[in-house]
Amino acid sequence: MSTTPQKTEAKSLGLAACTALVVGNMVGSGFYLSPSALAPYGQLAILAWIVMGGGAVCLGLTFARLAHLAPVTGGPYAFTRLAYGDFAGFLIAWGYWISICASLPAIAVAFTGYLTNMVSVLHGSRPIAVVLTLGAIWMVVLVNLRGVKEAALFTTVATFAKLVPFGAISILGLLYVRWERLSTFNPSGEPLLAASAALAPLTMFAFLGLESATVPAGEVQQPERTIPRATILGITIAGLVYVLGTVVVMGVVPPEGLATSAAPFSDAAGLMWGGWAAGVVSLAVIISSLGSLNGWTLLMGQVPMAAARDGLFPAAFGRLSSRGVPTVGIVTSAILTTVLVLAQASGAPGLISFYHLVVNLSTMAAVIPYAFCALAGGLVAARVAGGTPVPGISAVEIVAFAFSIFTLYGCGPEPVLFGLLLLLLGIPVYVWQQRQQLLLAAAVPPRAL
Repeated sequence: MSTTPQKTEAKSLGLAACTALVVGNMVGSGFYLSPSALAPYGQLAILAWIVMGGGAVCLGLTFARLAHLAPVTGGPYAFTRLAYGDFAGFLIAWGYWISICASLPAIAVAFTGYLTNMVSVLHGSRPIAVVLTLGAIWMVVLVNLRGVKEAALFTTVATFAKLVPFGAISILGLLYVRWERLSTFNPSGEPLLAASAALAPLTMFAFLGLESATVPAGEVQQPERTIPRATILGITIAGLVYVLGTVVVMGVVPPEGLATSAAPFSDAAGLMWGGWAAGVVSLAVIISSLGSLNGWTLLMGQVPMAAARDGLFPAAFGRLSSRGVPTVGIVTSAILTTVLVLAQASGAPGLISFYHLVVNLSTMAAVIPYAFCALAGGLVAARVAGGTPVPGISAVEIVAFAFSIFTLYGCGPEPVLFGLLLLLLGIPVYVWQQRQQLLLAAAVPPRAL
C-alpha cells in the first residue's frame, strides 16, 4: 500500500524540527494579503482566526493519527487510497494537485503586490503585474528542475527571512494599534452566517499545510507522540501570528486604505516606523513568497509522482530526471498554473479580487482531501491491522469533518463549481490509465499452474 518504501535508518526528526516544518509551511503569503481581504469584517475576522484555528487543530490531530497508523509517503492521497481504494485515492491526488496549482498564483500575487509596493514605477500596471507573477512562478520552476537539494536550500533561507520582521509587527505593533478601528463586530453588513461562511476559505487558506508534520512520518522520532504535539504547537504558533498580525494591521492602517492595499503589512510597518520599515517588510515578504512558491512547486511534482508509482497517474509523472526531479509533473503543473493566471488576468477587476478567486479555488480543492481524511482513521486502522473491526468515529474526527464541510460551503458557488468540474475532468484520465493497466496485464502470459 505504501507509495514509497520507508527508510530503515535512525529517525532524525524531533519535536523542534517537526514544529518548525508546520510553522514554516503555514505562515506564508496566504497570510500576507489576508488583512486586506478581511478588512470589511472587523472583530468577526479576529474571531474567525480563532475558530478556524480550533478546527485546524482537529484536522491536524486526524492527520497525526493517520501518520501513526500508516507512516507512508503521499500525505492525504496515500491515506485516502488506504481507506477508500484506488478511485478515491486518484480523485484526492487529482484534487490535491489542483489545489497546489491554484495556490501558486495566489502566492505569486502576494509577491507581485509587495514588489510593486517597493518599486513605485511598477505600481498600477496590470501587464507588468501579470509578467511579474508568471516570472516568479517560472523562476522557482527552474530552481526545482536543478534538483531537490537546491530547492531545499532556497526554501530554508526564505523561511528564516520572514521570522524577525513579522514577529516584530505581531508583538511590538500592538503598541501602535488604534483600538477604536476594531470596535465594530461585523461592519460588512452581511448576515452573520453569510459573513462567517465568506471568512472560512479566506482564513483556511492560511492554514493549508497543517498536515506537514505527517508527511515525513517515517523519519519522526516517536511519531505517536511527536506528530500530535508538533501539529498542535505549530498550529498554535501560526494562529497567534495570524491573530496578532491581523489585529495590528487592522488597527494601524485606516480601513479605507486597507481594503485596497496590495501590501498591508508594509503599509502598517511604514505607518509605525517609517519608510525603511516598510521596505524591510516588503523585502521579507518577497523572499518568503518566493520560498513558498518554491516549496509548493516541489510538492506539486511529488503528488502526481506518488500517484504514478501506484499506477493511478500516467507513468511519465513518475519518471525522474538525471537530477532526481519529476520534471514532467513540475512542468505540467506550472503550465496549468500559467493558464489559470492568464485566464483570470483578463477578467478579475483587481489584485484583491483575483486573490479572492484563486484562494477560494485552492481552498476548495484542498478541503475535499481534508474531508476524506477526517473520517479515514477507522478504515485505515482496520486495513493495517488486517481486517479487524473498524473503530468508532471520535469527536475530534467529527469536528474535523464538519469544519471541512463548512469551509467548502464558504468557498461559494463559483469556486465549488469550477472545482467540481476540474475533479470530473480527472475521470477520463483515471479511465485511460486503468485501461492501460488492463491492457498491460492482458499482454503478460499467465504463469503455468
